[in-house]
Amino acid sequence: MSSTPSNNDDETPKDPLQEMLANLMGGQGMEGFDPAELAKAAGLPSDPNALAQMFSQVQAMMNSSSDTPVNWDLAHDAARKAAAGDDPSVTPHQQREVDEALRLAEMWLDPFTDLAATAIIGRAWSRAEWVEETLGTWKRLTEPVANSIAFAISTAMNDHLPEEMKSMMGGAASMMQNMGGALFGLQLGQAVGALSKEVLGSTDIGIPLADLQMALLPSNIKEFGEGLEIPEQEIRLFLALREAAHARLFVQVPWLRGHLLGAIESYARGIHIDMSRIEDLAQNLDPSNPEAMQAALSEGVFMPARTPEQDAALAKLETALALVEGWVDEVTFAAAANLPAAAALRETIRRRRATGGPAEHAFGSLVGLELRPRRLREAAALWASLKDLRGIAGRDAIWAHPDLLPTSADLDDAAGFSARRSAEDASELDVDAALAKLLDGGFEDFQTDSTTDGEAKTNDGEPGPGADGTEGTGGTGGKD
Repeated sequence: MSSTPSNNDDETPKDPLQEMLANLMGGQGMEGFDPAELAKAAGLPSDPNALAQMFSQVQAMMNSSSDTPVNWDLAHDAARKAAAGDDPSVTPHQQREVDEALRLAEMWLDPFTDLAATAIIGRAWSRAEWVEETLGTWKRLTEPVANSIAFAISTAMNDHLPEEMKSMMGGAASMMQNMGGALFGLQLGQAVGALSKEVLGSTDIGIPLADLQMALLPSNIKEFGEGLEIPEQEIRLFLALREAAHARLFVQVPWLRGHLLGAIESYARGIHIDMSRIEDLAQNLDPSNPEAMQAALSEGVFMPARTPEQDAALAKLETALALVEGWVDEVTFAAAANLPAAAALRETIRRRRATGGPAEHAFGSLVGLELRPRRLREAAALWASLKDLRGIAGRDAIWAHPDLLPTSADLDDAAGFSARRSAEDASELDVDAALAKLLDGGFEDFQTDSTTDGEAKTNDGEPGPGADGTEGTGGTGGKD
């Protein structure tokens, strides 16, 4: 191999190391090169397919560029690849089944909630379609922590390069700087792609990943039903009820989506990165082994212990998620009374949401956040209590404003919440009545009444007529 690259001319000088890396990863100008021999000498896998995949990943990370610290294009590609495989396209028959189930679900929900139907057309999605429709929301949720990790990785790698290596890197330095964002984008995409194989609809994790949409994933529903010994049609209808209930809540309570996503974003922005772990990783970084860094990301090794502020933010977020899931759980079960397996399906979903699947755990480790309603049962009990005390309209009126929502303490004492809220309502009525009287001039009458009921006064402060029931002397007399 020549020490001077063949395509390096005087008019377009290029950094030798940059060109060497590009040739190595791109396979250009490598006549007579035996990858297996290089792999053997470097201790890399000798399997040609594994080696090709490794070089492909490294090439993508080194050559990728992005206007943001995280390479979202790479995240998108990784998510699509992870969702591919056994992902058949939705058939017209499946689309009809899902559409019919969601339409029927809307009718079944009407008597059990005061929130109006949405008129949203139901969709049947493949896993790849779920990725396309939801990746924008995943980006919004993860961008704060993703940017922090990407910046920390690129900074640590640059700081730990020897000075002589930095001068040799030349134009290749930009490729190294891209690696941090590319690594996180790759790992995030793989996590989202894995989630696409577990979710059952567009709101399966308690938040509207696709705004103003209502959808189910037929292939995932089929796998979910395996072993349950429940007819697939019944499972599909129960899940359609949950999806339609979620849609009603997020559409008819317009502040709720922003409230949830904003809480998640605030929590994510508060996550700080353990630089010492990244520095340790950067010192031992092997560019030919991107799996090592991906494994570190997936295990959440960069996430230090949460601060008290983080714990408080997480508690608020978990309460909001529990209230959403608890309301949906309660309303769905009431509407599904005609389904023989409603109770069994309800319990299965509850356990599924409480524990989360493998992909959900992987995503939680990656971004330091698990979107699980740990207090779903308490929230469902609270909504049931409110319905018994206030009726369906009174229960659903709680969603009128975020300030009306129950707190974590209220989940501990559902009956106490109703009593406390009743006292607050009575206090507000007293304030409203006083304000109305003030605006109507009623307080002037009140002041007059207060003087005539007691001792009447004249302008000079002497007793006047009627002070003791007789004609007073101060009524006609006074100072001249």
